[in-house]
Amino acid sequence: MASEGLEGEHPSVTLFRQYLRIRTVQPEPDYGAAVAFLEERARQLGLGCQKVEVAPGYVVTILTWPGTNPRLSSLILNSHTDVVPVFKEHWSHDPFEAFKDAEGYIYARGAQDMKCVSIQYLEAVRRLKAEGRHFPRTIHMIFVPDEEVGGHKGMELFVQRPEFRALKAGFALDEGLANPTDAFTVFYSERSPWWVRITSTGNPGHGSRFVEDTAAEKLHKVVSSILTFREKERQRLQSNPHLKAGAVTSVNLTKLEGGVAYNVVPATMSASFDFRVAPDVELKAFEEQLQGWCQAAGDGVTFDFAQKWTESRVTSTDDSDPWWAAFSGACKDMNLTLEPEIFPAATDSRYLRAVGVPALGFSPMNLTPVLLHDHDERLHEAVFLRGVDIYTQLLPALASVPALPSDG
Repeated sequence: MASEGLEGEHPSVTLFRQYLRIRTVQPEPDYGAAVAFLEERARQLGLGCQKVEVAPGYVVTILTWPGTNPRLSSLILNSHTDVVPVFKEHWSHDPFEAFKDAEGYIYARGAQDMKCVSIQYLEAVRRLKAEGRHFPRTIHMIFVPDEEVGGHKGMELFVQRPEFRALKAGFALDEGLANPTDAFTVFYSERSPWWVRITSTGNPGHGSRFVEDTAAEKLHKVVSSILTFREKERQRLQSNPHLKAGAVTSVNLTKLEGGVAYNVVPATMSASFDFRVAPDVELKAFEEQLQGWCQAAGDGVTFDFAQKWTESRVTSTDDSDPWWAAFSGACKDMNLTLEPEIFPAATDSRYLRAVGVPALGFSPMNLTPVLLHDHDERLHEAVFLRGVDIYTQLLPALASVPALPSDG
């Protein structure tokens, strides 16, 4: 089957594949090509287009469909334009060709994370506009850079700017994950990334001697304490079928550094850990636990943070909440089974929630293995197209939520 597409291919699929071919791959994404693509979409759809350069070369693109009541807060549809690197030798097809096989699977980096959602937003808006629909609330589609490397030159900066405040954001949708079952996962919170480096200092000496109080001995004690904690959390997850990964704290040892030669006992060694702290953990107490592990190992053991997120927020999934009621009600009308969860990693939703905007992470991909960041990332065209149908039902419900006290 030719990769360029078949006669009779759905135009939404053709557009999706076109977007997938833009190489917005870290560490050197072609953001210019993505912005040009989005500007053309705005022109074709008759939408307002605003570009905000939050850092040199890092542009947030906003496509706006005005609502009939500008006093109401707006609906934000967020997606990121960048994708993670690839190891081409492990792919069955070129990851930037958007090859579609005989069964209808589209292979490309970004097929699940998250260029599918960007195009689903655009195509749902296209359909609704073509039907002559209008809604009280303004819809802003936001396309941000830099998410895959932390969002520090993307959403983190954007939410602090006057251009963001001018959007009057009331509620946001952002990325979720595929679900291999018939259900759809929706994420209402995230774990907090804490990247911690433990540094141990001790007595140096010759490698032939039993040197006392070495950096390695003390570091070993801290590593053992942290890995014991890791095993407890792992067992807690495995022993409770009602718990999902996002509900426990995970940790992995990701870097070990130190030493200059085989026969020299080093004066300093360090170990780096990637903690993902569950939202119900009291962060001050958790930091005190880290301090305790270091003190128990001996003198000269300290820790510092490469990343420390402390603004964990939970978006309401209570039926009394009007945004959740609109979202879940529309899904119920479509006979979709929802599985609310805590996102196990991190997305740009955390920046939105931290400035007071409730956000749900939702990528409508059921009956689909989770392949984000994986070799042979792919999505079936039928699942993609059903996602367009789903947003075509969701957007009217969310953009028609009645006036709220928070609308001012």
